Amino acid sequence: MAVTAPPTLVLRFADVGVAVYASLRIVGVPGSTVTWVIENAELTALGDLLADAIPDPRTAESPRAAVERALTTGSLATPDAEQRLAGQLGDRLIPSAGWELIAASAGDELPTLFVTPAARLAQVPWSLLSAPGDQRRLIELADVLMAAPANIANSARTPSVAAGGAALLILDPRVPGQRPDSALGSVLGRPDPDSPLTRYFAALWAEGSVLPEVASAVELFRNADADRGWLVTQLNRRPARLLFVGHATAAEGTVGYADRAAVHLADAVPLSAADLMAARLPIPPRAALLACSSGGDYRFDEATGLVAALILGGAVLVTATLWSLPTTAGYRQFRSAADGFADPMAETVIAVDTAHRARDAGRAVSGWQRDQLRRWRSGDVTASPLWWAALATFAVDGAR
Repeated sequence: MAVTAPPTLVLRFADVGVAVYASLRIVGVPGSTVTWVIENAELTALGDLLADAIPDPRTAESPRAAVERALTTGSLATPDAEQRLAGQLGDRLIPSAGWELIAASAGDELPTLFVTPAARLAQVPWSLLSAPGDQRRLIELADVLMAAPANIANSARTPSVAAGGAALLILDPRVPGQRPDSALGSVLGRPDPDSPLTRYFAALWAEGSVLPEVASAVELFRNADADRGWLVTQLNRRPARLLFVGHATAAEGTVGYADRAAVHLADAVPLSAADLMAARLPIPPRAALLACSSGGDYRFDEATGLVAALILGGAVLVTATLWSLPTTAGYRQFRSAADGFADPMAETVIAVDTAHRARDAGRAVSGWQRDQLRRWRSGDVTASPLWWAALATFAVDGAR
């Protein structure tokens, strides 16, 4: 008996004037398409809902105040508030006919749903949406991935080549002139050889499966040598995957140039998406950018941001973030007394790197998100969607 692969669905949004036109279809099933329109008033309401929920600063709000709001009073701060947000987003973004099509596609093995958002929907956490009257989330009905921007997927791209299984780790690089507690200071906190994060990477280091080569796993963190020249040298060694955890600067939406998004290495000047594309550096087939709004390509008409730069360089699967992740220090400043010094940022780093070692990395990320959702529903506030729902995995060339 032939084994039938689970279906693939495509959820696509497009800005057309003051409205967004949307469609949902099952690939290879003629007549399955559902279409609808989201009017400008609904888009404005959606923007307000998201602005209240995520830790990106609103107008006249400091980064510290934004993190405090998101962790304590925002729509992702408690399971009850998050459930209401999930229902509001699900009701406004997908009609009942769309939810019925998705539910009918779910079988023993979940289908894959590829999302292509419009610019005004680029920060929507698609994984946590729920249908009206149904507490099941989209991530429980499908493995949710982002389709790579069409202009990038259809461009001439560097073939992906990886020699060996080593991972290139860029963990909280030390930005010149920045104190650990400054705006571009430490993301993960002081390196601790006994922390779960260090122990995780120490196991990989002991196997000899990480770059750069260092004398101890603690030296993988806060690397002051991780500048542009160092990056070129390491990438030319053809690692199997890339993991960057640190700071990124999102391109300003009012400017209109996605390629101004940048990551901060151990250089005075950040490395922009435009720099990466111009340098034509060889990127491993799998890459993760756990940095502020690193997955913001779709916020622009020309989606040529950091994700696009990595795909053009050879990546076929990129996990990035839709908004700014609260740092370890930021989380503990507002929640540590109640949560026993939990570290959701470190947990996210471990989960994403573990997923990227799996056969189907995108599906593995989705699986971890489902696990986090179950913990969150049970009342475990350390499994906050401010981290897991921020993850978006972009894929091309049949990667899952």
